[in-house]
Amino acid sequence: MSSDGTQLDHPTFVTRRDPKGMYALAVGFPEQCRAALRIAESTPISLVADGVRQVVLTGLGGSAAGGDFARALFEAQGRVPFSVNRDYTLPGYVGPDTLVFATSYSGNTEETLSAYADARRRGARILAVTSGGELARQAEFDGVPVVTIPSGQPPRTAMGFMLVPVLVAASRLSLLPAQDIAGTAAHCEASIEGWRRETPFADNEAKQIAAYLHGTMGVVYGLGGWQSVVAGRWRGQLNENAKQIVLTHVFPELNHNEIIGWEGASRIGVSRWATLILEDGTESDRMRLRADVTEQIIGHATKVRRVRAGGPTLLARMLSLALLGDFVSLYLAALNGEDPYAIKSIDAIKDALSRSP
Repeated sequence: MSSDGTQLDHPTFVTRRDPKGMYALAVGFPEQCRAALRIAESTPISLVADGVRQVVLTGLGGSAAGGDFARALFEAQGRVPFSVNRDYTLPGYVGPDTLVFATSYSGNTEETLSAYADARRRGARILAVTSGGELARQAEFDGVPVVTIPSGQPPRTAMGFMLVPVLVAASRLSLLPAQDIAGTAAHCEASIEGWRRETPFADNEAKQIAAYLHGTMGVVYGLGGWQSVVAGRWRGQLNENAKQIVLTHVFPELNHNEIIGWEGASRIGVSRWATLILEDGTESDRMRLRADVTEQIIGHATKVRRVRAGGPTLLARMLSLALLGDFVSLYLAALNGEDPYAIKSIDAIKDALSRSP
């Protein structure tokens, strides 16, 4: 059943099913970015950028989420190509001219450890970002530089710790212009004031979107490349925190395939659809026209809401829009009666793999 969302204004409604403090971690994201900046700037990085022709970040889940944001920044501002690898092995083009970021929050992600070993075999230049575990042990043994971040929280809540060291290292190696991390943290901090539990539903965009998605099949579209990266982050957070399936796609590609799928939306047993379009406000006239026409075409099957990013820089717009999704996912978890910390299915898969030879 859907909800008008006003129960989110009750002082304990959101936190009563949040024993591990996921809401507090979302509120603390700006300070996490500042802490990550201090750690990254104080860590020696004995790498040489000369001859680097591409950058690859290898990781999974929350440990790789920051890589998608780094890739978007590289596509807009970077000097070399940047890709994200989510597998046991690396792409065939990785070699001595490749900088590999091996990122695992726990340090024990088996796919990342395998990819790290693959990078070593290929002679790639490597920087590890981790809180410890086997990745830190192997990197230290191999003489690979390590940015050591604090442990003790779910990887999906550690976006600042996983992303900021990558951006600092990339700018230090002149592969990416320096990013205004401090300014981004300040912008996110200001944005959070409008999304806090204390801000009433009538003035709280995060609560309103959570109520909009409650009891529906959610769809999150990105109005362009980096917007689709944020849409992917929203999907992951809504999956893990709110225990809710969400579909994602990107403009203009969806106008060449998925737009037709909407013609049969009424035949697949979904009673209520809710679509979000994440936008920047600076998209081209052609792209905005696509969004407008798409909204008209699919309006017979789904309600559509536009969500606009804000911020002085690309990084600030990306991270603040992603952080809005974090708050939406926590409020939706409360409406769904779910503990946002619990990840029973992921734990079951890890347990099965640990018992398999």
